[in-house]
Amino acid sequence: MTGSLRPLVVSLGEPAGVGPEIVAAAWRALRDDLPFAVVGDAGVLADHAPVQTVMEPSEATSVGRTALPVIDRPLPAAVTPGRPDPANAPTVADWIETGVDLVLGGQASGLVTAPIAKAPLYAAGFRFPGHTEFIAELTADVPFNGVRGPVMMLTARDLRACLVTIHVALDQAPQLVTSERVRRTARVVHEALKRDFAIAQPRLAMAALNPHAGEGGALGLQEIEVLSPAAEDLRAEGIDITDPRPADTLFHDEARATYDAVLCMYHDQALIPVKTLDFWGGVNVSLGLPIVRTSPDHGTGFDIAGKGVARPDSLIAAIRMAGEMAAGRAAG
Repeated sequence: MTGSLRPLVVSLGEPAGVGPEIVAAAWRALRDDLPFAVVGDAGVLADHAPVQTVMEPSEATSVGRTALPVIDRPLPAAVTPGRPDPANAPTVADWIETGVDLVLGGQASGLVTAPIAKAPLYAAGFRFPGHTEFIAELTADVPFNGVRGPVMMLTARDLRACLVTIHVALDQAPQLVTSERVRRTARVVHEALKRDFAIAQPRLAMAALNPHAGEGGALGLQEIEVLSPAAEDLRAEGIDITDPRPADTLFHDEARATYDAVLCMYHDQALIPVKTLDFWGGVNVSLGLPIVRTSPDHGTGFDIAGKGVARPDSLIAAIRMAGEMAAGRAAG
C-alpha cells in the first residue's frame, strides 16, 4: 500500500465476540506500515489497546503508531463477552454502513469487516443474509465500470476459490448452478483479477459439480449440459477458463500452479481446501463491488471471546489484502 492512498477503515463487528481483541492485535501488528481506523465503540476497544478517537480515517496516519484510531460510535447497551445483545445490533449495522460511506466518499481506500453475529441482527430486523449482501445493497446505486457482483472469493496462500453458489443447502445447488450464474461469476472474477490483483491475463479453472466431472454423464449431466457450454461461451469472449475438472484433483500444489483462481460450485467445495491450506489465515473477499471489501474467514468466536486467546492471523491477512487491492485499483 502506497503512502498516497487513504488509510483503510475497519468495522468492529459483533462487540461481544472476538472482534475487539483481534482488531487490537491487528493494530499492534500493522501500526508501523499499514494505517487503519476503526468504526466502533471506543470504550469497548479501550479494554484491549490504547485508543485515540478520530473524526476521519486520514488521522490514522498521524496517531496510529501510538494509539488505535477509533471513529467512535458508542453502543447503547453494555457488552458482555460471549453474550450478544440485540439492543446493540442496529449500531453494529450502522458501523458497517459508516465504513461503506467513508470508502465511497474517498476518505478511506477500502473496508475490512470484523465478524458479525447474524442472530441478534435478525432479531433487530436486519433483512440481509450477511455482510456481503448488505454491502452490495448499500453500493447498488453507485456507478461501477465492470460486471457487478458480489462474488465471494476465499483465499489462502496461493489459492483463490470463487463461489458460484454460497449459503444454500447442498440439494439446492444443482438447480442454482445455471449457465448464466456460472458465466457471470467467471466474468466478475476475470475482471477483478485484472483490476484488483494486477493479473494481466487471468487463468481460471472450473471445478465440476459432480464426482469425476460427471463421468461422461454416468454421474450427472450438469457438466455436459451446463458447465462445458458455459466454459465454451466464456472462451469465445476471451476469458481463459478450463472445462469442468474433477474437484478432487484441482487443489494440490501442482494443480494450483496452473490457474490464478478457481470457480467452485458450492460452499464446501471452496471452503475445505482453503481452510486445509491455511486454517488461521484465510480471507473472504467481495469481488465485483464499487469498493474494496475484505474480511477474516471466521466467525465471532463467542466461546473464546474475552479470554485473550483469539488469533488475529485472518484479520491481519484481510487488512493486508485490502491494502493490496486498494493499491491495485489506484494503479489501474
